[in-house]
This record gives sequence, C-alpha cells and structure tokens, in this order.
Amino acid sequence: MGQALSVAAAIALPLGAGIGMSVGMQKQVKGWYKHLKKPSWQPPNWLFGPVWTALYAMMGVASWLVWQNGGGAVPLSLYAVQLALNLAWTPLFFKEHQLTYALADITVLLGVLTATVVEFNKVSPQAAYLLLPYLGWSTFAAVLTLDIWKRNPKERRMPKAWQRAADKLKDQLGSVNGDEASTTS
Repeated sequence: MGQALSVAAAIALPLGAGIGMSVGMQKQVKGWYKHLKKPSWQPPNWLFGPVWTALYAMMGVASWLVWQNGGGAVPLSLYAVQLALNLAWTPLFFKEHQLTYALADITVLLGVLTATVVEFNKVSPQAAYLLLPYLGWSTFAAVLTLDIWKRNPKERRMPKAWQRAADKLKDQLGSVNGDEASTTS
C-alpha cells in the first residue's frame, strides 16, 4: 500500500467510525439531550462536529506515524483500545442514556489515552503531539459529562438486569434484618 493510501486509510478508520456513530445519534441530541440540565459553559452543539472531525483526522495521522516508524503492538493496541472506548461513549450517553457508564467509559478513556500518548512519544514525538489536542478535548468532555451527571440525578440509571439484581439483594438484606429483629424481641 502506498504512503498516501495508507495514511488515508489510517485517517478514514477513526473519522468514518466517529461520523457513523454521530449520525445515528442526531435524533437523541435534538430530543433527550436537549432537555438535560447542562452547564452554561457547554459549547454549542454545532461545534462538536468540526472539532471531532479534526481530532479524528489527527488521531489517524498519529497512528499512521507510529505504524510507519515500526511502533509495534503496545502503542497500536493502546490506540485501538482508546478508539473503542471513544466510540463506546456516544451510544452509552446518547442512545442508552447511561450517564454513569458514559462517565466511567470516558474516565477509563483518559487513562488509556494518556498511556497511548506516552507510548506514541517513544516511537514518534510528532504522533504524540498530534494526540494532545484530543487529550485536552477528551478531558474537557469528561468534565462536561461529570457536570451533566451531577445535574441530572434522575438520569443515572442502571441496566435492567443490574437493577433486578440490586433489588433482589436489597430484598435479601431486608429479610435478614427482619429475621434478626424478630429473634431479638
């Protein structure tokens, strides 16, 4: 594969996945998300598309630089994991309305992304520099997610299976406490 084609493919992977993920969430942005309580410092919705387009392109170029310089399995595996975490956030937050899981996801993403920057720097400092705006924006997105999570406690729900397990445990603990009360009276 020629250099131009390989760099284009490296850019197309995160960019295509990111665009594909966001296109499927537009209805949620205009509906559910619009009604959430958000901070005054949240950027306007129109800004997210151009910012993510630039960040995904820089991510692609960074991964290509590492690949071209023989980066090996560790940095490119970290890159793949952080990309998967990045892409998981959107449906967790917008489609499933799972603010708690989205917050957990983006928190783990920040750790893996930081490790990716460190590993990329060992192979190509330019690649690491290209990820710094993404790290900054992801940190901002994590703070925004945390703020939205705090402002919207009614939106912090567990998946139904987890809720059933929690209810069952609560019932079991209640019956244990009830049994102790009846034996001590």
